[in-house]
Formats: sequence, C-alpha cells, structure tokens
Amino acid sequence: MKIVCDQRIPFVDEAFGHFGQIVKCDSRAIDSTIVKDADALLVRSETKVDEKLIGGSKVRFVGTATIGTDHVEHEFLKRHGITFASAPGCNSWAVVQYIFSAIFTLAGKHGFKLKDKKLGVVGVGNIGSKIVSVAEKMGIEVAQNDPPRFRKTGDNRFVNLDGLMDSDIITIHVPYTRAGTDPTHHLFGAERLARMKKGSIIINSSRGAVIDNQALKAALGNGTPGMAVLDVWEKEPNIDIELLPKCEIGTQHIAGYSIDGKMNATSMIYNAFCGYFGFDRSWNSTSVIAPPDEPVIRMKSSFSDSESAISEVVRRCYDITKDDARLRQIADIQPEDRGRYFKELRGKYKFRYEFSNMTVEIPKPDRYLEEVLRSFRFNVRTETNP
Repeated sequence: MKIVCDQRIPFVDEAFGHFGQIVKCDSRAIDSTIVKDADALLVRSETKVDEKLIGGSKVRFVGTATIGTDHVEHEFLKRHGITFASAPGCNSWAVVQYIFSAIFTLAGKHGFKLKDKKLGVVGVGNIGSKIVSVAEKMGIEVAQNDPPRFRKTGDNRFVNLDGLMDSDIITIHVPYTRAGTDPTHHLFGAERLARMKKGSIIINSSRGAVIDNQALKAALGNGTPGMAVLDVWEKEPNIDIELLPKCEIGTQHIAGYSIDGKMNATSMIYNAFCGYFGFDRSWNSTSVIAPPDEPVIRMKSSFSDSESAISEVVRRCYDITKDDARLRQIADIQPEDRGRYFKELRGKYKFRYEFSNMTVEIPKPDRYLEEVLRSFRFNVRTETNP
C-alpha cells in the first residue's frame, strides 16, 4: 500500500509502517500529484480534502487526526465511496485543561475567585460537557447552551444563547459551520458581543471564525466583553496583529496539543483504517508515551484556600503564559514572515502532558480537594496514604 500523511501526525511509522510505503509530507506539499496513486491519505486541518486534491486518485480512505472536519468536503467523499474517519474527542481533556489554566491565570492576575463567577458554556459536546463537570465539582454556577442537544433531549438545563449573556465567563466549543440549522460562522458578531456582560471574559478554542475578529477588536475597546482569550483566529496563519495585543491571552491554535491527544488521534484513525481494510490491530498505542519529568506534584502543607491550591497545581502542570509569550513575539517578525512564524510555533510545539499522567500529593485528607483534582483527571493521594 501507499499511505500519504502529514508529517506532523505522530507515531505514523509505528502504527502504519508495516502496511506498506509511508510518504510523509509537509501539509503544504500534499497535492494531487503525490496522492494520485495513494491508497490512503492521513491529514490534519491545514490540508483541504476535496475534488481538487483527490479527484481521480486511487485514494479509498481519508483520515484526519483532528476533531474538526470543516477542511474536508464530505459530500464529495460520499459520492465517490471514499471512507472517512476523524478523531472526535481525542484531545478533549487537553482543551479542558487549557481553558482552566487560562481562567485561573486571569483570576490570579485580576484578583477574582471562580466560585463568585458564572460560567457560560457554548457547545456541550466532548469538550464542553467535561468543562461543565469540572466547574460544577468546583461549585461554580454554570449555564449551558447547545441547541442540537436541547432539540434531541428537551432538557431544560440547556438555555438559548440569550440566556448566557449574563455570564462572567463564556467559553465556546462548537464546530464551524456556515449552513444548516445552527450555523456558527460569526456566532459572536458585533451585536452578540455587545450583549455580553460588561467586563466579562470570552474564550474561543473552537474555530477562529466563530467570533467575528474585527467586531471583537472593536468590542474589547469598549469593555464588552472586557477580556478575551483566543487560541484560534480568523485567517490563520495570518492572524490579526492588531487584535493580539487587545487579548489577555493569545496562543497559536494549540489548546488540544497534548501528547495524549496526539496519540489518541493517531490511534482513532488507525483503528478506522484497520477496520476498513480488514487488518488486525497490532499496534499498542499505550506503549508510546514516556512518563513526564515531574510525575508527582506535592501540594504545600498550608494554603490560603482550596481554589488557590487547585489553581497552583493546574498552572504548574500547564502554564499558559509561556505559550502566550511565544505568540506575542510575532509582532517582532516581518509582516511577510508572520504566517510562517505562526505555523512554526504549531509545527515545533513541545506537546504537553495531560493531567492524568500526574499524581498530586495533598498534605491531609480533603474531600473537596480530592474530588476536584480527580475531576481534572489527576491521580490523588495523601501523605499519610501513599
């Protein structure tokens, strides 16, 4: 077989190498000539999979090692009987941990407590549902918006978007769509942003165009919302260099970039690949992750309050400010090279570990601390109970 893949998909050789020839390419180099005689194509979100790319080729299987699939022309694949697989939920915990690292960072910087805030979650799927669960364990008031789930379940815990506008923090976790019953293109445009609570925080780690970036730039100047955390941007990799300084935190589309998430994504498309071609699943994906440098985190014997202690542990495992600082260096790059710099930040990113790889040692039994830390997927033990 010939398998063409994005060179940034990890563990490809280990997982797919024994099936045939592996051709690894930069996402920009994957074109119709390379895939013409390929049996399978494995991509990431930078590669547009459509008739122009694979029309007339031998490709029978397309896999994307990503949650989002808006870069894939699904109808074309269906018409031509090409099997497609993605990796929904593969890095959901990495995104959850990114979101709380951001919120805890802002809480520390601006002196507020999460228990005093209302959190609005837009999109309660693989990621949003986990954020809701963690927040509720912490005792945070949560409002949830998910129109498809409301129509399916009739559950009154789901409110319309207007019902979230009094939230202090709104975090967005929706797919990017331009059509259909629930289009999300510019879901947060000028009018919607103006209806947010004065001084509130908006966080977007879904797709850049879910928020109208030009409208957000103007809104941040008016204080509605008061702060923004953006991991995704319109027109990536050529992001708005004037919007970045207005954001409290800006990162380079890496919210889901964990070692675990990458392994999960490869594993999910590997399983779909084997299922389609009828191959035995012989690759053991759990054996490829080495342990972290600091597998045990010892909590201080005294702390001012439980929320501060949890915040310290979360930010110790993932300090979002380091990624923010790297992206802000883009201002020093020549305009024509900024897109390349953004791509390099993503392509050379040092994948972080998810919290399930760490054990938190607390000084004494504390039911609240233990439940919250476990909700983040930390392993927990007390000094008296190793």
